[in-house]
Amino acid sequence: MKKNGPLALAFHTLFVVVMLAPIVVVCLVAFTPEGFLSIPTTSFSLRWFKAIANYPEFVRAFGTSLWLGALSSFVTVLVAVPAALALARYRFRGRDALSALFLSPLMIPHVVLGIAFLRFFTLIGFGGTFLALLIAHIIVVFPFALRLTLAAATGMDRATEMAAISLGADGFTLFRRVTLPAILPGIVSGWALAFIQSFDDLTMTVFLATPGTETLPVRMFLYIQDNIDPLVTSVSASVIAITMTVLVLLDRFYGLGRVLTAKGDAGR
Repeated sequence: MKKNGPLALAFHTLFVVVMLAPIVVVCLVAFTPEGFLSIPTTSFSLRWFKAIANYPEFVRAFGTSLWLGALSSFVTVLVAVPAALALARYRFRGRDALSALFLSPLMIPHVVLGIAFLRFFTLIGFGGTFLALLIAHIIVVFPFALRLTLAAATGMDRATEMAAISLGADGFTLFRRVTLPAILPGIVSGWALAFIQSFDDLTMTVFLATPGTETLPVRMFLYIQDNIDPLVTSVSASVIAITMTVLVLLDRFYGLGRVLTAKGDAGR
């Protein structure tokens, strides 16, 4: 296999540095002892990490984001699995139109979706409720779970299923013992990507969130409108640390390589 030359390595290095530089800067600023945004030069301090405890709004918003992301991605996967199996295995009238409908939230700007959802839920009396926020997130993150699950279902070898049927396996046993393990990498990666999209969404959520249903990105956005201090950077650094821990655990107990492979298949 041909190795990358010096020019390619330099380009890749520059690309990685540009991508990681904002994250590194945010994490460094979180450790400043000053009362303003600055990179610490003489000493490091946990002052702004301790300050998070004085703002329970951030802790409450973090819990809301976790609950919203976990619930929306779970419901999304429950719907994405049968939808992906149907689209991958059957040819029926309207199949392409149905697939386009499922993926359509990817083509609509989140600002437009936010305004549309706000108007719709207000008209039916659901405005400002957690249920409205949940439904909106399910619709928005569904394409991500579907694409990855569909990629796993499309690449599955049907011969194993035929062998199980010939040995007398019923429908439920076939799905539980053969189909589900075969598409599990796509399901797990789809759930993870849907969760990340839900947890990180701001553009649409800001239209639907209320003081009782604020997510962490919305709470951070509202905070920086009135304050200029490193508190938000410490919150961001904490979220980054939690995310890295989850990825390490995912790699340790499941195998991140399989998740990334499923994502690569979906991209192709």
